[in-house]
Amino acid sequence: SAVPLSTRLAQGCSPIGPRHQITESSNNIIIRIDERPALDVFKEDIGKKLANKLEKVAGSIFIALPVIGSDLGDYIVRNIIGIDPEHKFLAIGETVNSGTSIMFTRRAPKKARKNLIKMLNEIKASCKGRTPKGGLYHSCLGRGENLFGKNSEEVKIIQEVLGDFPMVGFFANGEIFYQRLYGYTGILTLFF
Repeated sequence: SAVPLSTRLAQGCSPIGPRHQITESSNNIIIRIDERPALDVFKEDIGKKLANKLEKVAGSIFIALPVIGSDLGDYIVRNIIGIDPEHKFLAIGETVNSGTSIMFTRRAPKKARKNLIKMLNEIKASCKGRTPKGGLYHSCLGRGENLFGKNSEEVKIIQEVLGDFPMVGFFANGEIFYQRLYGYTGILTLFF
């Protein structure tokens, strides 16, 4: 507790479409959204091109669960693990209840880069001119080369904005930030 630090999160998935509310669910199965069949709402938000080829959404379209009480528009991303076209259900990698807010998100390299730079500028402002003595960076396995390209581009962006300082990190399959388990995020903590 005697070591001053600053920590921030960068999202890797950007919202598409509006915020919705689950109106019927069972464990991790979303049955109805906004009083309509879940798959119908999903198809509208992702657009006709993807809606006609649902097999193409794997790895690019996700569910986001907005964090209650967040004034930053924060959200937790979860994978879509199944689609039932006959019953129009969606299965996701999280248990949800009726009344839960959700959004659909897309993994988009340009938006992820923009979000990372925004986060880095925010953390830089919090430094108030102090030089970090060290840093720790956790990046989701779904980021890295998938969003930023080869040759450690994600780390190079951090260095471009914040300068050179000792930093260690690793790729994770879930990142913890403020007592929540996130996905598709990058979390940077600086020590002063």
